[in-house]
Amino acid sequence: MEERTRAYLRGRFRDHYRRTEPTLPPDADAREWGHIPWTAGPGTTMVRHNSTLDLGDLSDFLARERPRHVYFSAGRYDDPGAGSMAEKDWRGSDLIFDLDADHLPSVELGEDTYGEMLEKCKAALLRLLDFLENDFGFRDLTIVFSGGRGYHVHVRERGVQPLESDARREIVDYVRGIGLDIDALVSHEAVGGTAGRASPARKRTLDTTGGWSRRAHRHLVAFVDELLAMDEEAALARLEEFDGIGEGKAAAALRAARTNYDEIEAGNIDVHPAFYALSQRLIPDVVAADNAPIDEPVTTDTNRLIRLPGSLHGGSGLRVERLAREEIEGFDPLSDTIPETFRGQDITVDCDEDSTVELAGDSFTVPAGTSHVPEYVGVFLMTRGNAEKGEE
Repeated sequence: MEERTRAYLRGRFRDHYRRTEPTLPPDADAREWGHIPWTAGPGTTMVRHNSTLDLGDLSDFLARERPRHVYFSAGRYDDPGAGSMAEKDWRGSDLIFDLDADHLPSVELGEDTYGEMLEKCKAALLRLLDFLENDFGFRDLTIVFSGGRGYHVHVRERGVQPLESDARREIVDYVRGIGLDIDALVSHEAVGGTAGRASPARKRTLDTTGGWSRRAHRHLVAFVDELLAMDEEAALARLEEFDGIGEGKAAAALRAARTNYDEIEAGNIDVHPAFYALSQRLIPDVVAADNAPIDEPVTTDTNRLIRLPGSLHGGSGLRVERLAREEIEGFDPLSDTIPETFRGQDITVDCDEDSTVELAGDSFTVPAGTSHVPEYVGVFLMTRGNAEKGEE
């Protein structure tokens, strides 16, 4: 990045921070603060181990330093400005989840547009929130668009604060469905038998009301519906696609599905051994469809630094945006987070190669050479390293 480009971005970031008031996290004075300045050279330099006492008034600090990125810690400390983690004296940490579009299995890098990647990331966010709200019962959630490639969720309830990394990793494994198998999901219900019989028969059932059992059951019933809508030859061929299910098991599983649909819908998967085998084979599909592919190191790191809502992302020029739960469905990250500071005027940029930018509900094709573009498009290109500031 050329010095003229850096100077321009520093100035416009300063203009943004002069017009806005950042929202501080709870216990801001007990958190470590960090930022990345607009430094020359290919790398970035993180300035950290600061407290609010070191920074002073945050609004004044942001307008004065106009940083490229701004962070605060998930952890709370007795001495957040100490120069080493051991000296800070950790009190506890928020539980942080990070979803990055670049790391989602459903995203096809090089094929999906930026907007398509973020739409898939929003779907993953909704799955994550289902786990946090319905499986864990968390209520104190802060949901944030990162300004770049995804979303952060902060859980700040008192019960999560003292959790060490190993306990946080167990939560990661749960929401990602790691190690999930059908035997861990089923419950055994006694059926038949008499008062004089010591060992009544038992059937294996899936809980239809919550947790991974509910997800597995929902997927299983949907698959049965799919089978029953096919002709017999197609249904048998579909079943035989699973490893270990040959012609005989396929026929038995299909027959069990047809004759025991109400039982299956109620959660009973013990209607036939072949049908139970089918349920086992479907678990990988359940995990792939319903897991939340979060970034494990972010959640397990009790000292993690995370972006400040209301700050600007130095790799896009977009605002790091806090979202209310009811706003997520209608949220358009490539329009709703464009700072007003960057709207309403055009600027000149120089590009080495053609670029396409999706912002503000439009798609902009910017050719190689000198172009006049809306400022938010120019800022996006410059922060991503795809353009330099041209002469006006």
